[in-house]
Amino acid sequence: MRRLIPLFAFVAMAAAQTPDWPKVNAETLRYYTAAIQIDTTDPPGNETKLVEYVKKILEADGIPVITSAKDPARSNLIARIKGNGSKRPLLIMGHTDTVKVDPAKWKFGPFSAARDGGYIYGRGTVDDKDNLTAGLMTMLMLKRLKVPLERDVIFVAEAGEEAAAGMGIGHLVESNWSDIEAEICLAEGGNVNRRDGQVRYALIQTVEKLPRGVQLVAHGVAGHGSRPLRSNPILHLSRAVEKIAMWDPPMRFNDTTRYYFEKLAGVSSPEEAARYHDLFDPAKSAAAREYLAEHEPGHYSMLHTSISPNMFNGGYQTNVIPSEARATLDVRALPDEDMDKFYALMRGVINDPTVELVTNDQNRRPVAPPSRIDNEAFKIIEAANRKIYNTITMPQMSTGATDMAFLRAKGVQCYGIGPMTDEEDGPKGFGAHSDQERLLEEALYKFIQFNWEVTTALAASKH
Repeated sequence: MRRLIPLFAFVAMAAAQTPDWPKVNAETLRYYTAAIQIDTTDPPGNETKLVEYVKKILEADGIPVITSAKDPARSNLIARIKGNGSKRPLLIMGHTDTVKVDPAKWKFGPFSAARDGGYIYGRGTVDDKDNLTAGLMTMLMLKRLKVPLERDVIFVAEAGEEAAAGMGIGHLVESNWSDIEAEICLAEGGNVNRRDGQVRYALIQTVEKLPRGVQLVAHGVAGHGSRPLRSNPILHLSRAVEKIAMWDPPMRFNDTTRYYFEKLAGVSSPEEAARYHDLFDPAKSAAAREYLAEHEPGHYSMLHTSISPNMFNGGYQTNVIPSEARATLDVRALPDEDMDKFYALMRGVINDPTVELVTNDQNRRPVAPPSRIDNEAFKIIEAANRKIYNTITMPQMSTGATDMAFLRAKGVQCYGIGPMTDEEDGPKGFGAHSDQERLLEEALYKFIQFNWEVTTALAASKH
């Protein structure tokens, strides 16, 4: 009988540490809705409004909070639940700002958090108030259930991710590093992919491409519009933009992208699988890349440093030939790209002495190595995806940028996670940064459970 007492005690303790998910879901929806309804579009951000809301919730449960700001209107929040210190801390992070909106293009108000057809609509629903709410709920559950921890668990609600990293992660790394230093970080960057309503796989971001600022500037002689000039800068710039936009830059795999495409082939249709395998065949790779460029631009971007011409400026009056025209390019570099050599390749493709390539990398994110996929953290993430979503896990190189780059550069093992989303949503205009951004309500609740599984497996005491 005495041998059974510890077992009963263990079972009772485990039951006490199991969240009441219906109650958790109701509370989650309340906080998530409120976060979406607080306008934190960046610029100007005004993230302090949301930080104050989150701070009150945490402090009401006795969780200590500090705030730190470079600008009083753009505050960051840091909360910590202490462990026994036998392992280094775990950092969970979500950003409070969102991109801008054009309210006229929204069926539901961008800050309404409207619920319709099983979805929640609003700016920030998938970027990034889902991660923000998941971090908040994880901290509340850890505290309320009195989970014994081996690691400190740190929650950061950061400003400026979309347009002013110096207000958020840049400021925190510079001014509050001792408050956020951790071994492992969970933040935005991944997702669980659904097609036709069925889960296919989970993507975990382990490395990301790096944005680089580039402009093409065409120079010429101003003149009268009634006498067309072959030296017209707009003409030369147009040709240069077409050349660079249609260029297929050199393809190069890294460990993450090689593993990703190999594993993706295993969960794809025979036709899709053949195409992904063709990427590794020099005789077939060009045709496969061209198909991806037309039909799967996200996958095409993973293969090389990418270039997208997104802004075009030239001229100021209809009857005046301008002396200058500019195009702004969105260049997303592979993590180990030698940019001087890549810019030289770009100049060779353009092959026009009247077009100047101007770089502006003052706000560049730091170069950092990929996070490991052979360690305890990644294995725990894989196990959580199997438990919550019954699916496989694939590491991914993100084509977009996240603030994890700053943390990876400091040696933190960072993993980008995200909720379940439909791959059809992006093309239909329902994805991140779209005019109808939305998230399945079911996906929000599953994401909270996923965060709980990963956090407790990584940080909770095993004894």
